[in-house]
Formats: sequence, structure tokens, C-alpha cells
Amino acid sequence: MTGDLETLHAALVKRLDTDETIRAAFAVHPRHRFIPDMVWTDALGLPLHRASDPGRWARPVYDSDAVTTQANDGGSGPRNEPSSSSSAPQVMADMIATAKIDEGTRVLEIGTGTGWNAAILSSLVGEKGAVTSVEIDPGVAALARERLSGTGVTVRTADVPPTREVFDAVIATCATTRIRESWSGALAEGGSLVLPWSPNPAAHSTPIVALTKADGRSAGPFVREAAFIRDRGQRAGDLPFPGPGRPPTPAGTLPVGSVDLIGSGMMTPLLLMMPGVRLGTGVRPFQGGHGRIVWMGAGESWAYVWPDGSVTGEGDRALGSELADAYRCLSDAGLPGLSAFSLEVGPDQGSYKVECALSGRHWNHPID
Repeated sequence: MTGDLETLHAALVKRLDTDETIRAAFAVHPRHRFIPDMVWTDALGLPLHRASDPGRWARPVYDSDAVTTQANDGGSGPRNEPSSSSSAPQVMADMIATAKIDEGTRVLEIGTGTGWNAAILSSLVGEKGAVTSVEIDPGVAALARERLSGTGVTVRTADVPPTREVFDAVIATCATTRIRESWSGALAEGGSLVLPWSPNPAAHSTPIVALTKADGRSAGPFVREAAFIRDRGQRAGDLPFPGPGRPPTPAGTLPVGSVDLIGSGMMTPLLLMMPGVRLGTGVRPFQGGHGRIVWMGAGESWAYVWPDGSVTGEGDRALGSELADAYRCLSDAGLPGLSAFSLEVGPDQGSYKVECALSGRHWNHPID
């Protein structure tokens, strides 16, 4: 079976869309050496044990997606809520390239997880560089430390970076809304902070942003879509689905229906353009059957976009009108992708500014 795993790893490395230096670093560290014997492949049901079905265990390991390696913080629950994982390989490669990791770079990783990403970073920085990784979960940290033996990576069991150490790059593998001051504080002037960020802790989408530190501020572009596990200190908790049982009061129309909107690639840009709004998708009864909807929630206000483009909702905020305005703004700018948006974080952490240069507009997102 070991030979089969090596072959699967070689195929994974070949699939990566990245430069040859990063590809070579992935090649040195096969993923299966870092994934634990127990993984979770479904939201419900029991975990998958390697010993019971090695072939089935290998499929998610050498798929192109993230692998859940811990659920419910190591406990149990009615659902298998991911609390630690091995990130999707292409996302890892893109974040490493964005952070400009090179020989001699001093890297701080937030969220060690399995240790696979840290091992790859260690090959890239070489003996002249250094990789320090912090992991909040003691059990996860202990296993990663064991797997990383001989790589030169320092694993610290903590939720904050080591004090009095400065790094050229910080890569966070957990999603955040409020960017911790200790992360930017550990970063050298001109250094890169690459992390998954969303304006709302309840958002499923956590796009990757690449910030550069300069003169007390950090700013930079969004680079790609992603969906990361949340920083354990910034989980949203169980928020209610907005609007169930409320009367379907007409609240406007959109030029596209919910299904087309979901498939347009514009959901994350729209989220960035609507401060204080939760935005997601769901299924509701529609025209004698069921239809996919786009839902919005902000306090007591709510709205649904239906497959025919109609909008229903109620509350103090006219969320349907806000969404229509944001969509028109995107349309007028040529429906730009995430790379047209940027994030700026200043010393005043009360709000962060998202800007779209193509539209000439910006939005201030309140940060609790």
C-alpha cells in the first residue's frame, strides 16, 4: 500500500498549479505521512479509520480538498463540526506563493494542524530561514511536533505568537474576522500577512487576503476563494436561519434569480460590499416544490432572493435593495472578481475598509 500512496502523492504534486520550487517542496513531504489514521469525511456518522479500510482512507487524503482531522474539538456532538484539518493542497500552494516564501525567510504559521504545511515551508526556507508554528490544541500540537521531527520546525502550544520574535511572513490557516494585533505585531515592516478573512464570523466563504505591513497599517488584495475553519476565539456559534415562519412580504427584485446568482461567482464580492450582513444559501418551498435561495440577515432584518429574481423580506434594513445596489455596482464595473477588492486594516481596529478600485467605492466593516 505504501507504494500506492507514493504514486498518489506524485499525482497530487503534478496537479498543483504552482512554480517548480513550491512543487519540489510538496514532493519532499508526502501528505499521507501527516494525516492521522482517523479522519471525518461526512457531517454525520462515524469517522473513517485507516486500519479498517486503507483504500477508502487514501481517497480523501489524495483528493484535492481539505481533510477533516478533528471534529468538535476532539469531543462529540450531533454533527461532525470540523475543528482541525489538512488544508486543500492548491490553496496551500497559492498562500505560500502569495507570501513570497523563499530561502532564508522567517515564517510564523498560525495553526499547525497536521504539520504538513509547516514541513513544506521548512523545505522552502532552508537552513538560513526558520519556521515557527503555533497550535492552540495541545493534542494536535503534540502529534504535529512528532511528525515534524527533523524538519527544524518549532511547534509551540499557544494561541498567540512568541513574544520578542519578528517574522518576515505570517501565514494563518484559520479564518478570522478581527485580525489579532499579535499577528501583525510579530510581522516585520514590509512583511506579508496572508490569511483567510471574512467580514462576518458566520460566513462560509473566507477568501484569502494578502496584507503588507507599512507605517502602522496593513493593506493588500484578496487573492482567491477559500473556506477555512474559524479561529477558535472567533466562532459565531449557532445563529438562527433568518426569516423562517415570517410572511413573504415583497421587497423588490433582482435582474438575476438566486440560482444564477449562486453560480455567478459574485457571492463573496457581494458579501464584501454589504457591511454587517450575513449572506448565505439555502433551500425553501417554491412554486409547489423546493428552490435554492440566497438569504440575508442583519439583526432582525432578513430577505430571501428566489429563483425567479423576486425578493421577500422585512425589517429596518432594506436588504433586498442593498443587494440590488451592490449587484448593479458590480455589473457596472464589469462583474470583477475577488482580485479587484482589497482590505485595509489600520491601528483603529473598530472597522476595516474593503475597497473595489474598479468601482471607485469602499465599504467600512464594523469589527466587534
